[in-house]
Amino acid sequence: QVNLVESGGGLVQAGESLTLSCAASGRFASTGYMLWHRQAPGKQRELVAAISESGNTNYADSVKGRFTIPRDNAKKMVFLQMDDLEPEDTAVYFCNQAPYWGQGTQVTVYS
Repeated sequence: QVNLVESGGGLVQAGESLTLSCAASGRFASTGYMLWHRQAPGKQRELVAAISESGNTNYADSVKGRFTIPRDNAKKMVFLQMDDLEPEDTAVYFCNQAPYWGQGTQVTVYS
């Protein structure tokens, strides 16, 4: 069992930055791939960014160049650094270590 707890969401103006944090706990916490997904109202959940245990990363085209996904294996944490936020980034953001999910944290970007 792995427990994932996100934090750091909030209300920001377009162009500003925000960093989300995900703390993992449990025997197999923070092993393998860690991912961030998001779900906007009325839309399907989508993959935003992923990072392997060795640090290889992948990003959705919509966030490339604006978001980064660092991880700290010693602290069993993964982050989502979001810069130059856009109203289209408004969503609930979820941390994921398959097959486990966090409860999500709301990010709202206003113009």
